[in-house]
Amino acid sequence: MCRTELGKAGADLSQVLERPGAMSSAEFAAGWLSGAAGLALGHPIDTVKVRLQTQAGYRSILDCLIRTYRHEKVFGFFKGMSFPLLSIAMVNSVMFGAYSNALLFLSNTPHRERSARPPSYPHIFMAGCFSGLVQATVLAPVDLIKVRLQNQTHPYSRRGLPLGAQPRYRGPVHCAASILREEGIPGLFRGGSALVIRDTPTMAAYFLSYTGICRGLTAEGQEPGPATVFLAGGCAGTASWALATPMDVVKARLQMDGVKGVKYRGILDCILTSARQEGVQVFLKGLSLNSLRAFPVNAVTFLSYESILKVLC
Repeated sequence: MCRTELGKAGADLSQVLERPGAMSSAEFAAGWLSGAAGLALGHPIDTVKVRLQTQAGYRSILDCLIRTYRHEKVFGFFKGMSFPLLSIAMVNSVMFGAYSNALLFLSNTPHRERSARPPSYPHIFMAGCFSGLVQATVLAPVDLIKVRLQNQTHPYSRRGLPLGAQPRYRGPVHCAASILREEGIPGLFRGGSALVIRDTPTMAAYFLSYTGICRGLTAEGQEPGPATVFLAGGCAGTASWALATPMDVVKARLQMDGVKGVKYRGILDCILTSARQEGVQVFLKGLSLNSLRAFPVNAVTFLSYESILKVLC
């Protein structure tokens, strides 16, 4: 009698986990954990990239690396990371969760069944666009604070610094409070429109390229192995960041615009002014670093995401 009831309970639990809603919740959790892993791996390179895009004083990537280390030591490369470690992990969770739920709505195919019943590429494209739109909306204030902190070229501590060299922001909470006080709630979303333009199409390219590579390297009806997931994730990240870099430059400049007064009147003005002053090559600033960072970060992100899903689902 007890064995029968135990077996029934196990079957009920299996049915719960197989429901689309349960799978989507698991994907939110897997996205959170994989996002934290990817952020920890890629943040130092991201700091150098942001400084190159927004500050004109560096002659090259190596010059930025040397000067950052000389003035701020190793901790300089991790500026702005404590806040995003929790918040960007959440954003990554939203990205994967939004994509999964949108794809589930469009194709009625839960994650576990996508190898046997693969969704169409148009559905993947639309789900990716939706994911990018949702991610950009949630990410905007977090990314703004990260960029502002990454652009500070001196330690948070005020001790030993002359009055004029003291940091503008003492940390993420102080940064957020200062922006709210000086620029109001809209200030937290500075550069948000550029972020939406950057992320909406690039997330579609991200998931399309990942899915396409996985399908191309995997036998029909089979699940991709860890090596395939790692390679596909890395290539998808590199391709999407190559597409995103021009608008990433514009976004970063608009985000820093509030620090020393308004310089740009909007996205178009930022594009025209930057191109006129520095040439069209300005929109490729950070491309090599984005590509260098994108492959390992997204390879690890997708591999950990898929591995965690197998455990949870």
